[in-house]
Amino acid sequence: MTVPAVIPRSRRRWRLGAAGGLVVAVVAAFGALTPVSARAAETLLSQGRPATASTSENDGVYPASAAVDGNTGTRWSSAFADPQWLQVDLGTSSAISRVELNWEAAYAKTFRIQTSDNGSTWADASPATAGQAGTQSVNVTATARYVRMYGTERATGYGYSLWEFKVYGGGTTDPDLPGGGSLGANVIVFDPSMSSASIQSQADTIFRQQESNQFGLQRYVLAFKPGTYNGLNIQVGFYTSVLGLGQNPQDTRINGDITVDAGWFQGNATQNFWRSVENLSVYPVSGANRWAVSQAAPFRRMDIHGDLNLAPNGYGWASGGYIADSRISGSEQQYSQQQWFTRNSQIGSSLNAVWNQTFVGVQGAPASSFPNPPYTTIGTAPVIREKPYLYQAGGQYAVFVPNLQQNAAGATWVNGNTPGTGIPLSQFFVAKPGDSAATINAALAQGLHLLFQPGIYHVDRTINVTRANTVVLGLGYATIIPDNGVTPMQVADVDGVKLAGLLFDAGTTNSANLLVVGPNGSSANHAANPTTVQDVFFRIGGSIAGKATNSLLVNSNNTIIDHIWAWRADHGNAGTYGWTVNPADTGLIVNGQNVTAYGLFVEHYQKYEVIWNGNGGRTYFLQNEQPYDPPSNAAWRSGANGYAAYKVADGVTSHEAWAMGSYCYFNVNPQVHSDRGFEVPVNSGVRLHNIFTVSLGGNGVIDHVVNNTGGPAQGTATVPVNVVNFP
Repeated sequence: MTVPAVIPRSRRRWRLGAAGGLVVAVVAAFGALTPVSARAAETLLSQGRPATASTSENDGVYPASAAVDGNTGTRWSSAFADPQWLQVDLGTSSAISRVELNWEAAYAKTFRIQTSDNGSTWADASPATAGQAGTQSVNVTATARYVRMYGTERATGYGYSLWEFKVYGGGTTDPDLPGGGSLGANVIVFDPSMSSASIQSQADTIFRQQESNQFGLQRYVLAFKPGTYNGLNIQVGFYTSVLGLGQNPQDTRINGDITVDAGWFQGNATQNFWRSVENLSVYPVSGANRWAVSQAAPFRRMDIHGDLNLAPNGYGWASGGYIADSRISGSEQQYSQQQWFTRNSQIGSSLNAVWNQTFVGVQGAPASSFPNPPYTTIGTAPVIREKPYLYQAGGQYAVFVPNLQQNAAGATWVNGNTPGTGIPLSQFFVAKPGDSAATINAALAQGLHLLFQPGIYHVDRTINVTRANTVVLGLGYATIIPDNGVTPMQVADVDGVKLAGLLFDAGTTNSANLLVVGPNGSSANHAANPTTVQDVFFRIGGSIAGKATNSLLVNSNNTIIDHIWAWRADHGNAGTYGWTVNPADTGLIVNGQNVTAYGLFVEHYQKYEVIWNGNGGRTYFLQNEQPYDPPSNAAWRSGANGYAAYKVADGVTSHEAWAMGSYCYFNVNPQVHSDRGFEVPVNSGVRLHNIFTVSLGGNGVIDHVVNNTGGPAQGTATVPVNVVNFP
């Protein structure tokens, strides 16, 4: 089929749906919610108590006492050296629950909270923690008289500087929070005994609300119990997840369709974001199921008995997407999709390719032929663990965690149950909108896993995941918004944490990071049991005027990143986007060694969009659009024209990446140039395959593909400039 020239998302007129709420009856309950134990207020223990420090800058002009005086206009500042510490004497042995640090711009890159009974012998009360400018909270479970911040590395050339150092005690009258409970009214559960008309009516009601509700607050899950359902066409709108509750896709059969189209946007699917489908067997009425999506719309554990059409009706534009652990008996029909990533699946065939169609571990995939046609095919995924998912086990609800696989191809469930382990819901704290970060941290410290109901979660301190093998799973695009510039979630340098199904939406006060995996300096080897980040999405602006310096920071070795979309908004609600309105430097920074990424979507950040500092990294597929809105080259960067989309640090000696594209659409000033799409050190251990740049409609120029190799992407023809191998 002839594919017309691609026009970027921002050129389309977009509209928002009504923000009104929707009341839907819950068809089947997950069980009554056990009341959370009564919570008591924390007590500030440190204010006005004696404080000392390793050093004080300028002979005591910035004394230790200034950090515990309750005045945010005074501060302690140390000498310009490492290490340094600040300690407070609480006067008596006290139960400690949390330490809050209000850093000045000169903060600790890495620090620990330590406690002591005598002021001379110290024990770590927290792991090595990454600091950030602004307010930061660290959960502590200890009993001690003395508490200190012990800084091991400065973030700047100056010393350590704290406006306030607050030690809290208390926070609960009962440490035992219950596991299990209700998944909330916005998880709509269907049963095969229900009439098709009733199911269709409820699904249609939700879709009418969510079809164009691009930046609304509503979140939904449509969950189908095992069995057969006839005559359905479930249309999937924004922030809606459709899933089967069987152990495997074949357990829940839909004789009908699960559809995403683009009627709300005049046949253009380039803004069909934030929706998902999982763990179902579909027998489409016409022989082809339509799933016309773009970013942040995963298609996982699906069994399609027929074709899968990835284009909207009329073959309008689409800019997605992602498939994993699925089987398509017919053709995976790309049509007008600019790019697509399919991993560990089985397909009958593939039809059409535009710029970047990539297959990793896909049985039935076409042979590699980039750039004509632009297929990149890799036989196996070197290391992967499929995403955890909700299901029924023995009539009860549980979360299934698939096993780690090496050199894997095909779907995990085709020849029997997916290998792995089920965890009963009773071992999860089921968070509901309105639960505080303090309550969530108490549940994690208690040893519970974490499941988020669909909804919006404001957090005033960091959610700290410190226990190995913890599962953190969001349902229905559960959305976490940091308040007061905190980092909303951080993971310790431990084995096997599973993070999945979350949307981090930057708050209006700048956060240094939105998700941190491992503190700075993480060094443990997690090859046997890596942490996974799957279907985790980041948004700066669009809904609110968000700000975040970086979205995802990965310090832990061997981490697996499996489908992210990090997006600095190029459109949205009025007043939520613009060059100075929603600033964000970088979407992904990788410091860990031997980190593997599948399906990176990173767009519109204002500096290097991906920075890879660790050795042994592997990336399979990148879709990038450089920022649309630099006012001029001088405003964007001094001394060079713009920033590359993907930067491998100069000191890296081993890195390999496949199937990466970077596009420009400088619509604010079409005269802007970007020097290159990709920037890497030139050595035999750093290799790139099947990479390209595109100027969308001739709005701006990317002068080179990688370093100074590859000609300019320019002109209204919207033709890619390709480099098959570098060097």
